[in-house]
Amino acid sequence: MRIFNFSALTAPTPMADLDAWFTALVQPSTLIELALLASCVALAWGALSLLRHKLAPDASYPIWLGRHGVDGVMFPLILLCLAYVASALLAGHLPNVVFSIAVPALLALVAIRVGVKVLQAAFHDAPLVRVLERSISWMAWVGMVLWVSGLLPLVLDELDQIRWKVGGGMMSVRTVIEGTLTAGAVLIFTLWISSGIEARLLRTATGGELSLRKALSNAARALLMFVGLLVALSAVGINLTALSVLGGAIGVGIGLGLQKLAANYISGFVILAERSMRIGDNVRVDGFEGRITNINARYTVIRSLVGRESIVPNEMLITSRVENLSLADPQVWQSTAVCVAYDCDVEQVMRLLLLAATAQQRVLCDPAPSVSLSAFAPDGLEFTVGYWIADPENGQLNLRSLINLAILQSLRSAGIEIPFPQRVVHTR
Repeated sequence: MRIFNFSALTAPTPMADLDAWFTALVQPSTLIELALLASCVALAWGALSLLRHKLAPDASYPIWLGRHGVDGVMFPLILLCLAYVASALLAGHLPNVVFSIAVPALLALVAIRVGVKVLQAAFHDAPLVRVLERSISWMAWVGMVLWVSGLLPLVLDELDQIRWKVGGGMMSVRTVIEGTLTAGAVLIFTLWISSGIEARLLRTATGGELSLRKALSNAARALLMFVGLLVALSAVGINLTALSVLGGAIGVGIGLGLQKLAANYISGFVILAERSMRIGDNVRVDGFEGRITNINARYTVIRSLVGRESIVPNEMLITSRVENLSLADPQVWQSTAVCVAYDCDVEQVMRLLLLAATAQQRVLCDPAPSVSLSAFAPDGLEFTVGYWIADPENGQLNLRSLINLAILQSLRSAGIEIPFPQRVVHTR
């Protein structure tokens, strides 16, 4: 199976003879073609604007519409359709000089936009994406130039003469190129579908639903990539039955050297499926506390409140003890302690401490803050202020600092002493 079969491709008639093409280019009919092509551009722009308005102006369609409309796939695709229709209508009436170049150029532009946009959506800012984008652009434009100039059939015939024997069949450079392009198209198509599924599933998901949809999107991407890889290998000409030995070797490798890697992948799907840990949960793993920001197939990213990120293998989250601080309830309890002199009014101190905690907007009213006489310290009475918050991802130390500042100001305004350590030394 080869989608890219260049056997049917022939050079456009006006370009078969350069002298005839240049003669036709200076004819007055060329102005008619240019005007018609300009009309196609205007119609494509209008159709794209109407489409963006209908689909909602604030929506994001990174592949089809891009960020500004003209940088997406839809604009050159609409223009290509209009140019092809105009070229068909002009056939037999005008030499078709302009459209013989415009249609292949637009076809190459569509191929470039599809490849680049899909790679950007699937892999984001990976370093390899830049190289693949340039490779797709060069191949598309070189193919367009060869097609328009009429050299493509000659080049393909020469490449078809370079043959070698593989097993019981013959292969040539041409078949390898056609198979490789087919494999690339199949893989890009599967990446397109998987990125669309992922964007649709994760668009409005939050909390536990986000984790479940993340698991579904990962499973869909893995399945589509596996099917796409099989189709791509068959397109190149590789016999899939010969991969049975390789599959057995991979199975042995997973059983021996790759068991940790396989365990991490399986653990990732288990975590996402059973939702014991979800994106957004606050957890403590091996002494590291933070918020889960992403659950990948092999590892989980935990970001602490001070900005550090920990890459935790998924197997560790399954086999070791993990404290989920927000599994059943996202509320987190915090406390701060203060010591005052023994001769102070205890009721007044407790009232001032309670007011300092309740004055903060992030402190929850239900459950309400509490103040307790926690210890008779050597230097004074120790009070503990406990309170609940529902947004620990916004920081905990900053809130504790605000409450401590309010306590300090209240105690100083009331004339209540905060004692400093005093020691009595007896000498003989």
